[in-house]
Parts: sequence; structure tokens; C-alpha cells
Amino acid sequence: MKKKILAALTAGLIAFGGYSFNFVDAATRAEIATIQVKKDKDFKYWVKNAEPQQKLVEFVKDVTNPKSKNFIPVEDRIATFDMDGTFIGESMPCYFEWMLYLERALHDPDYTPSKEDREYAEMVESEINAGHFMTGKFPKGIDLGEAKSQQSVFAGMTPDEYAAYVKKFMNKPVEGLTNLKWGEVFYLPMVEVIKYLQANDFKVYVVTGSDRPAMRVMACDLLKIPTGHVIGTDPQILASNQGDTSADNYAYRHDDYLIRGQLTQKNLKMNKVVAIADEIGKQPVLAFGNSGGDTSMLNYTITGNKYKSLAFFVICDDIERELGNIDKASKCIKLAFDNGWIPISMRDHFKTIYGDKVTRSR
Repeated sequence: MKKKILAALTAGLIAFGGYSFNFVDAATRAEIATIQVKKDKDFKYWVKNAEPQQKLVEFVKDVTNPKSKNFIPVEDRIATFDMDGTFIGESMPCYFEWMLYLERALHDPDYTPSKEDREYAEMVESEINAGHFMTGKFPKGIDLGEAKSQQSVFAGMTPDEYAAYVKKFMNKPVEGLTNLKWGEVFYLPMVEVIKYLQANDFKVYVVTGSDRPAMRVMACDLLKIPTGHVIGTDPQILASNQGDTSADNYAYRHDDYLIRGQLTQKNLKMNKVVAIADEIGKQPVLAFGNSGGDTSMLNYTITGNKYKSLAFFVICDDIERELGNIDKASKCIKLAFDNGWIPISMRDHFKTIYGDKVTRSR
């Protein structure tokens, strides 16, 4: 009976378009999906008078006011978000897609990687376990090397097979935090930002260095972001009978189907700006990031823009509700101020991150 009453209450909240959950553990994906923020009073997961949230609200009110000199037409309201560390967790103990890669390469009893991929995955796992990700001491070139090996271990999968693998991984618990699965690692205050922008006719794009198909599974349905609004690192897409024939010289057959191939290009740094220019075709007026790999995207947004524009930088400085690193956070704060970005402190500005009972377990 108790479960039925709770279910009815939840259905009622959804029907009225509101959300008033008191997240005891982590917010479930179903609960995250109900978050709506239409006006500034609807924000619930930011501390009162949080400066970056206030600056965002002031910006949105200004540029959506037809009488303002800073008015931005709906068609030009473009906001770009990095993903890992910007609106989903990345420190448990590393990026979602990297942990997905290690699951496939080292811990999947139904898959045998090549000797090269296994050895590279072992090196990556060793570096993560040594804490080098959170201290910023990863070996030079590991981003590209991991991306190549990651695409290699998933090569040959159909898009549907890969999506099912990603969904299965999303049910695994993260490391280092309590009561949290990989599919739930959304920063609730940043979800509110996305919902607030969507409610004010901004087109939200995810511009990530992570695997594009994986991020579509992770975020699109949940946050009502069109699949075409996710820009990321792409695998080569092949026809099943294509073999080594180039796409220029191959015609899709009636008995073909699509499969994943090797890495095309890692979507980081200046590549993000190139991708925005190619796939969006307009300069964003808002950008959100969290690492040096987002520098180009953030600076592109606020440099030479014909519209009023802002860039925000999420700082992982919480060592109780997140696996933050203070030394790394200090460097990020300096990077933000040096470039004119607005820093967002997870420790000082977020009322909750994933839910009230999600804390460090180590």
C-alpha cells in the first residue's frame, strides 16, 4: 500500500509539471527527467544568491527581452555544454566513457581484446588507480591513445548493440561515492541550467570529447536534447560488407547494416570550435566547460561575438559530496579568471550535487 501511495504522489507531481523531490539517495533518471525550470524562482539546487546562477538569470532576462538593446533572436540563442565534469560526474574515478572502455577491454568475460588493446587498457587503469586523473598528471598523449583503443574494442558492433552495452553499463555503481549509478551522475544544479535555457528558447548543444553515440544514449532522452545536438568524438561508421574499401568507392548493399569502426578524430580543444562551426554554423552566446580542453570553445563564445555572451567554468572543489581535488581546482579557478569565464564552485554554489545522501565512500 505504501508503495502505491508513493507512486500516486510521484505521478501527480509529474502530471502537474513540477518537481519537489527530496533526494535521499541519488536522483533517479526518472526523477531527473521531471526537473523543470521556467523562471528564476524555480531553481532549487543552487544555494541562495549563488553569484553564477544570478549572472545567468540576469543574462537570460536581458537577452530575451525584446525591448533590450541586448535582445537575441530565438534562432541565435545557442548554448554549448561540455559534458564530463560540466553536467555529469567525471571523477568516479574517471570519465564515463573511459570506465566504459575499461569494462569492455578488461572486465567483460564475453570479450577478448587484442594484446595491444589489453595492454593499453591496463596502463590506463593503472594511471587512474594511481590518482593521476584527479591530479592532472596523466601521461602526455593518453587522451588520443585511449580514444583509439576505445574505438578499437567496440569496433564491429552495430549501433543498437553498442547502445544496449552503454545502457547496461549505466546500471553499474560508480567508485568512490555512495548510492550512485553511472546513469545517475548528473549534476542537478546544471540540469536546472539546461532546463532553464530550454524553457527560454535556447538551443542546447552538447559539445564533448567523449564518444558521441554513448553520450546520446546517456543524455538525449533524459534531458530532451535532440540527437543532432550532440557533437562528440566519432567512430568510423562502416557498412557490414565494406571491409577495407573506402566510403568513396563503396555502395551500400541490400544485405548491409551499419557497424562501428576505428577512431576518426578526438573532439577536443580547437576541434570543438571547428565542429561548432561545421555542425551548428553559428557562434554560441553561452558556453559551459570545466577543463583546459574547453578553453577554445569558451573563448570562441565570448570573443568577437555580435551578441552579449558569457562563458561559465564548473570547478570540482567539493571533497565531501564529490571526489574533488583542491590543488587542481585552484588551477582551474586561475584559468577561469585569466580568461574571463565565470567560475561555478560545486562546493560553494551547489545546494546538492547528486542527492543528499551521495557522499564520499573513500
